[in-house]
Amino acid sequence: MTVDKTIKLDVNGSELTFNMNLAAYNRYLNEVQPTNKVGPAQNLCMRTVAPESKETLQELLQQPGMGVMIMASLIEEYMPDIKITVGK
Repeated sequence: MTVDKTIKLDVNGSELTFNMNLAAYNRYLNEVQPTNKVGPAQNLCMRTVAPESKETLQELLQQPGMGVMIMASLIEEYMPDIKITVGK
C-alpha cells in the first residue's frame, strides 16, 4: 500500500491538485496545537499543492476559513478506511 496520493479538489470552481504523503500528514499533526489550527492547515495545503495550482491556492487562502476547509477535505480523502473493534 502506498502512502502517496494525488488529490484533486474543486474549490469554488477552481480545480486544485495536491500531492499528499505521509510525511506532510504527520508534520501537520505535529504542528497542530490547541491555540493554533489555522497556520498548520494552511501550511499543509501549501506544502502539498502542485506547482500549477499554487497561485490559485494562495488566492483562495485569503478567504476566511478556506485553509481549514481545504485541509479537512484533503485529510478526509487521504485517510484510508479504518475499522477498529475493541475486544472484551
